[in-house]
Amino acid sequence: MMTADFIRRIFMLGLASLLCACAVSPDFQKPQAPDVQQYTSGTQPTATVASNGAGGVAQNFHDGTDIPAQWWMLFHSPRLDTMVRTALTNNPQIAQAKATLRQASENLIAQTGATRYPQANLQFGSSRQQIDLATLGAPNVPQSGPFNLFNASLNVSYTVDAFGANSRMLEGLQAQVDTQNYELQAVRLTLAGNVVTAAIKQAALYAQISTTEDMLQLQRQQLAIMEQRLIAGGIARLDVENQRTLVAQSSAALPSLKQQFAQVSHQLAVYLGKAPAQADLTPLDLNSLTLPQTLPLSLPSALARQRPDILASEAVLRQASAQVGVASANLYPQLTLSGSAGTEQTHVGDLANSLNVWSIGLQLMQPLFHGGELRAKKRAAVAAYDAAAASYQLTVLQALQQVADTLRALENDAQTLQSRTQAAESATTSLIITQRQYQVGGISHLNLLDAQRQRLQTDLDRITAQAARYADTAALLQALGGGWWNGEKLIPQN
Repeated sequence: MMTADFIRRIFMLGLASLLCACAVSPDFQKPQAPDVQQYTSGTQPTATVASNGAGGVAQNFHDGTDIPAQWWMLFHSPRLDTMVRTALTNNPQIAQAKATLRQASENLIAQTGATRYPQANLQFGSSRQQIDLATLGAPNVPQSGPFNLFNASLNVSYTVDAFGANSRMLEGLQAQVDTQNYELQAVRLTLAGNVVTAAIKQAALYAQISTTEDMLQLQRQQLAIMEQRLIAGGIARLDVENQRTLVAQSSAALPSLKQQFAQVSHQLAVYLGKAPAQADLTPLDLNSLTLPQTLPLSLPSALARQRPDILASEAVLRQASAQVGVASANLYPQLTLSGSAGTEQTHVGDLANSLNVWSIGLQLMQPLFHGGELRAKKRAAVAAYDAAAASYQLTVLQALQQVADTLRALENDAQTLQSRTQAAESATTSLIITQRQYQVGGISHLNLLDAQRQRLQTDLDRITAQAARYADTAALLQALGGGWWNGEKLIPQN
């Protein structure tokens, strides 16, 4: 049959033309890694100070150490691990990012099939016809009756990628797939960081509420004692009223703390992919978390090859580079090979064994005048590339800033917690001494009130400082990229 030979000829011509194809724009070059050896100005911290109590251990930063993928497990909290894994499984943002990635992948597959291979279409049709021979100048020829006409044709076309337009288009689509893949990793990293931060904040607020309620209970007990002493004439009414004021102030602080606790709990439920009414919002015990004593710190040059947002920005830059290639190739001729083979018969059985007509064609289109459209589009593509390059540089600088900020924050957090812990210990000692002095009449009631206020405030400040160390530790691991490239490697033990 001639049809198979015809198709083979078309494929051979297309393959020969493809081998001669060349791109008119240079290949994409990966941006240079940042040429810096540390993140912070001055002396970069290598360790933090230690303090007494929970969360007071010193932390050491190890340069060049890799980050585990499940970095949140460094806190050694099974419940925190469960929350993060639940969020990564159930949160709609993950499903949305995965669907967008699938969409980009299918678009790449579709465009690859449309550009790299010949397009072949088989057409088949049938019709019933009646020909009036008299209108054709043959009035004396006997008139035949209506008849059936069957036709079949095979059309093949292939656009030769002589100047790389199709290759650059596919390169741009592949870059878009890479962008969505890195965006998915960025969503996972951000979501895990949000869950950890929210869980720590929830635990801190719960501890603050518990501390305030305990102190409020003591203040109310003290008020009851003072009211009895007032009846007995042992103290002045002013002292009782001052105590009532303190009780009211402590009571007024609780609704605000409870509101913050409710809001962060509801936000945590959303992170877990559940409605607030359905989620298990039991808070963590802040003291159950283990502060990592050794923190991995990758080099700045490695950061640009690891953080998903930087890699996504690089993929966008590669896509912009490919679009410059497409715009450049559109200035040059476009070559299309085409062919067709078909037949028309009055009997279906004759179609497979006959070929009435076939053709092979070559079409060349050279842009001559488009009013400056094509060159303007190329300049626009170059401008888009320049914008993408600037955006990439900004993304890298912001990443370096985030790491530098968290390093300094951890350094300062440790010093703050050390001071807050010392203040809380001193306030506790002072309150015990003041209570004894007040019981024997050695000091006024105002001194006792001041000692109670200081004790409450220093306890709340210590909880806040402790939670800040946990939260900023998570922020550092997140800023370094979260180790998503390490898969399911085991978490090292402290």
